Amino acid sequence: MDDATKALSLDPVIGAIAAGNAVVLKPSEIAPATSSLLSRLVGEYMDKSAIIVVEGAVAETSALLEQKWDKIFFTGGARVGRIVMAAAAKNLTPVTLELGGKCPAVVDSNVNLQVTARRIVAGKWVCNNGQACIGVDYIITTKELAPKLIATLVNVVEEIFGKDLMESKERSRIINSFHFKRLVNLLEEDKVSNKIVFGGQRDESQLQIAPTILLDVPEDSMIMQEEIFGPLLPIITVERLEDSFAMINRKPKPLAAYLFSDDEQIKRKFVQNIYAGGMAINDTILQVTVPTLPFGGVGESGMGSYHGKFSFDAFSHKKAVLYRSFAGDSPTRYPPYTPGKKKQIKALLSGKLLNIMLALLGFYKD
Repeated sequence: MDDATKALSLDPVIGAIAAGNAVVLKPSEIAPATSSLLSRLVGEYMDKSAIIVVEGAVAETSALLEQKWDKIFFTGGARVGRIVMAAAAKNLTPVTLELGGKCPAVVDSNVNLQVTARRIVAGKWVCNNGQACIGVDYIITTKELAPKLIATLVNVVEEIFGKDLMESKERSRIINSFHFKRLVNLLEEDKVSNKIVFGGQRDESQLQIAPTILLDVPEDSMIMQEEIFGPLLPIITVERLEDSFAMINRKPKPLAAYLFSDDEQIKRKFVQNIYAGGMAINDTILQVTVPTLPFGGVGESGMGSYHGKFSFDAFSHKKAVLYRSFAGDSPTRYPPYTPGKKKQIKALLSGKLLNIMLALLGFYKD
């Protein structure tokens, strides 16, 4: 079980139990070995009155969603997220949805290109071969910088994974045949297939797709309309870096957005004008490792947040409680409201200490 799987499954559980809840954990059926391991370990080492694991697929998930819960926390895609939210709405159950989206990386021309490329490669191909909800989905840069950026990315990829990308042992496989074929379809679309500038090799028998870079694919192509969730990296060029802001905001709000720049004004504009669940400036991915930062989406990338104290908050209700003694029961509070009481009430509503003092002494005038 890798660290990402543990975090996605158990991080919310920690917050829920810490906040005093009992938990039913339903792992994804797409990873049956991990699901089985979680079920065995939780059953062996944890209190069954606090947490149980339910394995299964659509039927089991649907049966769970029919129950009345105090809170539902879901990590996955937007399509299933809508199903979960619709089921929760029947009982007015609050939800936290951790979804995904097309996470952009904007690259300015004034950056350290070698460090930038290494961090993008880490946030794309090193991170589960692009199969991560916060992974870099596409890059936007200037027409002038694009050739240098591509060359540097290629050098870094070959430095890390070797010249023969299909033989590399450092990359993850595509999770299953369905997603392999989905990714191949993105590559083979007529308006996209001639845009590959690096990579593109694939082997269905091994569920392997090489790190692939594409240049200036059309914005209306499938690869630019849906979350890629794989090792394909489109690079889109613009005349001015600021033009990237409108392009990003035309799309559904991403779970993460990344900027590489040494320009403080560009950094401020990016943070102020880009709608995203979270951001990292001059890096990728690492924002989710900081326990004092909330992790969550906005719009179609999700709602609510967790990690660290925010996990506790996600499974808590801020209950207001007022304690009073029996002393100090003011008659002004109760009818009949005489002219004197009305003056006292008006003085209180004014919020001015002098008016309140005058009203109590009988000297306040409207």
